[in-house]
Amino acid sequence: MTINCKGTLIDLTAPKVMGVLNITPDSFFDGGKYKNEADILHQVEKMLADGGTFIDIGAYSSRPGAKHISEDEELQRILPVINLLLKEFPEIIISVDTFRSKVAQETINAGAAIINDISGGKMDAQMFSTVANLQVPYVLMHMLGTPQTMQKNPIYENITKEIISFFAAQINQLHQLKLNDIIIDVGFGFGKTNTHNFDILKNLALFKSLKAPILAGISRKSMLYKTLDISAQEALNATTSANTIALLNGASILRVHDVKEAVEAVKIVGQLSL
Repeated sequence: MTINCKGTLIDLTAPKVMGVLNITPDSFFDGGKYKNEADILHQVEKMLADGGTFIDIGAYSSRPGAKHISEDEELQRILPVINLLLKEFPEIIISVDTFRSKVAQETINAGAAIINDISGGKMDAQMFSTVANLQVPYVLMHMLGTPQTMQKNPIYENITKEIISFFAAQINQLHQLKLNDIIIDVGFGFGKTNTHNFDILKNLALFKSLKAPILAGISRKSMLYKTLDISAQEALNATTSANTIALLNGASILRVHDVKEAVEAVKIVGQLSL
């Protein structure tokens, strides 16, 4: 199972780690933390040294109820960071966390390699044709509603079945457009209650039927810290526990704030298949 990132084939048979770099002022865990070039370079250097394969950059906060920003503001935040990172780390594989086709187009043109879309193509009608034309790996995530509405009483009859159906339909559209490097993300915390989130985590292996690599983005999320009645800052141990469950259930990519601990989880779980 490989994906093509700007000509480099990444083998996902052994799970990989994607480090999160939020350059937003209001992200739920690290909002406003990386404001200047020195802070950004230091954090990315650490994530790469700790074993991160991908760096996922987000310039639009998607936490529940987050403030909506314009396309132009998103681009003004993210393009200088992509240029900075490629200059300092020429071999870096950058993923861009965006649901906008224009942002996808311009960031890939600037040297990013992957598009990570929280809306799974639902918030911009041009996204699928754009990524298909660009021929870049695409993370297809499930979300109910928008970041502003998603946590207002999300209801499902059978959450696993409904999300698998959503993915099957979206993957079919992408295949018709001749895009093959598709990664699925069940969207923990995006229009889901705690019960929903743990149901999906328990049943994650069922998503392997879609024949696409699975990305798990559970890092420091409220499903963990609210369950334990702690803060996001205290949720590293819970994150490692949840990531381990995700790996045992078939996750190919862990999207995390703490790369070193995720890489360690991958190595430990990897010992089981030797």
